[in-house]
Amino acid sequence: MERSFLSLGRKDIGIWLINLPRDTARRAAMEAQLSALGLDYALFPAIDGRADEARLRARADAEAYGRNMGAPLLPGKLGVFASHTAVWEAFLKTSHKAALIFEDDVVFHDDFLQALDTALENSDLWDLVRFNCIRAKLPVTQARLGSYRLNAYVGPFTGNAAYLIKREIAARI
Repeated sequence: MERSFLSLGRKDIGIWLINLPRDTARRAAMEAQLSALGLDYALFPAIDGRADEARLRARADAEAYGRNMGAPLLPGKLGVFASHTAVWEAFLKTSHKAALIFEDDVVFHDDFLQALDTALENSDLWDLVRFNCIRAKLPVTQARLGSYRLNAYVGPFTGNAAYLIKREIAARI
């Protein structure tokens, strides 16, 4: 495969932190971590799935969610899902080429910025990069990028707490 070597830099991305306004301790912890990393971000007020369940359930495809995520779409997850899609809509109103999206319970490894920069420098190899995958099964390595592996996974998984997504993909999904 011939690579086009399209790369992005941190200047090309928008960064959003999803946080329920009542979760002030989580927000404070994330703000401290993001400040220490030198990452500027926009705070996005999370949607409360329990408070708005009927409206959100009418807009969601619970069967597809269960198939793709490997779990039923419970009220709290409805809010998380709606929050992520709302962030994508906000992202699409910007000129950023990609979005870096965090939930408010992320704990960063010491090499997070290195992993971020590696992903950005190799942006021709991915559409979406998750920096965490919980319960992911059957990794299929797509590329080795220094000490990192870019994997695809067979089957459902969870782990949307920290990821990069390109504009075209956010628009499509």
